[in-house]
Amino acid sequence: MDVRIGIQNVSREVVVDSDEAPDAVAKTVSEALASGGLLTLTDAKGRQVIIPTATIGYVEIGSEAPRPVGFAQ
Repeated sequence: MDVRIGIQNVSREVVVDSDEAPDAVAKTVSEALASGGLLTLTDAKGRQVIIPTATIGYVEIGSEAPRPVGFAQ
């Protein structure tokens, strides 16, 4: 599942490929924004991404549905 984070005054967004459930990611983001501290997410390879919540513009949490392959509709 992809988590896209828009950072204020930065043209590129941060994309994290996470193995966590969307509800767990949403809870982590909400708690970090409420505390005003740091948002820490771990990607599928175990790397951590740490972002100060004061700079976050938006967070888009993708679905867990797999992408279709080929020409299937």
